[in-house]
Amino acid sequence: MSKQAEVNIGLIGHVDSGKTSLVKALTGKWTDTHSEELKRGITIRLGYADMEINQCEKCGVITKDKTCPKCGAKTKPKRAVALIDAPGHEALMTVVISSSAIMDGAILVIAANEPCPQPQTYEHFKVLEIMGIKKLVVAQNKIDLVTKEEALKNYKQIKEFLKGTFAENAPIIPVAAHHGVNIDKLCQAIEEHIPSPKRDSSKPPMMFVARSFDVNKPGTPIEKLAGGVLGGSLIQGEFKVGDSIELKPGIEKEGKWQQLETKIASLNTCGKEVKTAKPGGLIGVGTYLDPSLAKSDTLVGNICGKGGTLPEAKTELTIDAKLMERVIGMDKVTPFTKNETLVATVGTATAISTVAEVKPLKLLLKKPVCAEKGWIVALSRRVGNRWRLMGYGKII
Repeated sequence: MSKQAEVNIGLIGHVDSGKTSLVKALTGKWTDTHSEELKRGITIRLGYADMEINQCEKCGVITKDKTCPKCGAKTKPKRAVALIDAPGHEALMTVVISSSAIMDGAILVIAANEPCPQPQTYEHFKVLEIMGIKKLVVAQNKIDLVTKEEALKNYKQIKEFLKGTFAENAPIIPVAAHHGVNIDKLCQAIEEHIPSPKRDSSKPPMMFVARSFDVNKPGTPIEKLAGGVLGGSLIQGEFKVGDSIELKPGIEKEGKWQQLETKIASLNTCGKEVKTAKPGGLIGVGTYLDPSLAKSDTLVGNICGKGGTLPEAKTELTIDAKLMERVIGMDKVTPFTKNETLVATVGTATAISTVAEVKPLKLLLKKPVCAEKGWIVALSRRVGNRWRLMGYGKII
């Protein structure tokens, strides 16, 4: 790709609505690569893929292709976009909530062959509302599996679901991801309705870590081992190869949490090595950390930046909390109670917590998170054998 992605767009929606297939239709990349994902046919971890939105130099058509599907002329790169494939399964709701910290906009994927809304359609949409993600395009997928009358009925259900919300007038694009039908219309809707946000690269760099990896293959000689790799998105500032960085809250060692310090060995974005990474898009940060520290997403939830500039790690949060009006699996939403166990999600960090006080809501966290006053915290409660989004609020 010719340049770094400018905007992060999450694909959200109910399980098996075709999110991963739609990412493949847009980018050519299948983001389910984990062995369990391939075996079970569902997304478990966050998937990433980059795409370039192009415009025909002759007739102006917006497309993902290098040649215009309408007139056959060459197209010119208009904007690079990063796609985040979020899991749709109800058991992985906390992954969706944490991933929303690096989303600038979203594509809500709704299957045309199912009634709308499905349970996770509702929950994922509420996450967008809570996190203030207002730029939305709806992809009405699997249009090839229904009749015209069924598609229109489903369209009316979608309109009714969105009525009275921030997305009431969001475009609804019928697509068939497996066959690549109407993908260019979806690209046009993305270009028109999900603009690139303004970024401030002059501030101290801060990155939410959403993935971490050990990229070394088994049997790699010690002298050829690469350091741990961090995946995420810069919220502000810039990273350069050679920069000294720290990760907070770091790792737990002998019952205590200690921050990590290292240097940037490499930067990768849009499939290529770069010397400087800016806000916008997803980046891979190669480090000199022991790769065992980064394997299997161990460092997810950390904040990465230059020493002395990051928020302090906290084990207590006081929140101006609000309850959801409706929760899947509950007839009535009951208030939070003292000593209740909740899951608190702030940034990409998720922590089990205990309610110490109810008004205002004071949480004692089982592990530290880095956060500042005014940041939004999502609160989940155990309902049956699932964690359900129950409330939210700003840190005070």
